[in-house]
Amino acid sequence: MTTTSLATQARPEIEQLAWMAGCWREESGGRVADEIWMGPAGGVMLGMNRTIAGGRVASIEFMQIREDAGRIVFIAKPSGQAETSFPLLKSAAREVVFENRAHDFPNRVIYRVDGETLVGRIEGTRNGKPQSIDYPMRRVPCSS
Repeated sequence: MTTTSLATQARPEIEQLAWMAGCWREESGGRVADEIWMGPAGGVMLGMNRTIAGGRVASIEFMQIREDAGRIVFIAKPSGQAETSFPLLKSAAREVVFENRAHDFPNRVIYRVDGETLVGRIEGTRNGKPQSIDYPMRRVPCSS
C-alpha cells in the first residue's frame, strides 16, 4: 500500500476520506456501538458514535473531520469530556492517522477500511505504558 502524506501536501483534500462515509457497527461483550459518518461536503465530514450497554446509553461522541487553515483535523467531543483536535499526520488509500502528542490519551486516532470493515484505533500512553484499542466495525444499513 502506498502512503501519501496529506499533511504535507500544499492543500489537503477532505474528499480523499470519502471511504469512511456510511454506517458502521461493533457488537462485543453485550455492547453495541454504532458510528455514522456523513460524506465530505463543504470541507467537513460529521460523525457520531453511540454505545449501548444493558439497554442504556453508555457513551456518545460527536466528531468532525474538517479542513482548517489548509490542513485536515479530526475533532472529537466524547460525552462528558472537552473537545480535542488531532491534526492529520498521514494518509494512505484506505487509512488515515491523526495525532495530538499533547493530549493525554489517546495521542493518535486511526481509521482504516478493509472491505466491509472499518477499524477505528486509538493509541497512546497510560501510566507510562503504550496502549492501543481497536474498534472493528462492520458496514450496516443506515436506519432512520
